[in-house]
Amino acid sequence: MRVLVVDDIRLFRDHVLDVLGAQPFVERAAGAADADEALRAVADHGFAVVLVSLATRDSLAICRLLVAAAADTRVIALGVSGSDDEVVACAEAGVTGYLLRDETSDGLLRVVAAAGRGEVTCPPPVAAALMRRMGQRGQGPGGPAGGSRLTTREREILGLIDEGLSNKEIARKLNIEIRTVKNHVHNLLEKLEVSRRGEAAALVRGARGPARAPGW
Repeated sequence: MRVLVVDDIRLFRDHVLDVLGAQPFVERAAGAADADEALRAVADHGFAVVLVSLATRDSLAICRLLVAAAADTRVIALGVSGSDDEVVACAEAGVTGYLLRDETSDGLLRVVAAAGRGEVTCPPPVAAALMRRMGQRGQGPGGPAGGSRLTTREREILGLIDEGLSNKEIARKLNIEIRTVKNHVHNLLEKLEVSRRGEAAALVRGARGPARAPGW
């Protein structure tokens, strides 16, 4: 697996790279200081996982750019405070993994390994923040949260999104047209009142409650 670390503080970036570079499942670990370097690195070397430090200037914009530029690349937010606004902003930026500020090196490796397997990682405090925000939206003019209004097919697709599958992979697995998958995804996002697949997947994790961390 190839992993990119985006942080404009070189000392911190180099430490994370040292931790990753010592792991047998990491084929290559490299760093970038800003959006231009990160986008160029992903385009040139096809990094499967990108860790973006939220302490970096314009970190959320970097996440959005990476998600838009490389659909197959998993973006992980590094150094999440756990505040509701920050968690929701990360989800809306399209991240598929969260590392809290107090996470250990072992936790870092578990999340990176999970991302490499296409899994969405959502720690309990992050899931709780998303659920609180969805609850607040559900009390507004738009009515109750829309999870109970999903069709059987939408629930099935949401589960596959949670597993990390792309629209193309979902279409192949369910033997349906990719445009049909896109329509279902659009509908379920509207019903859940979210704008990103990653946020919808995080809600699935939150609704299930805390789960045992995956092995690596």
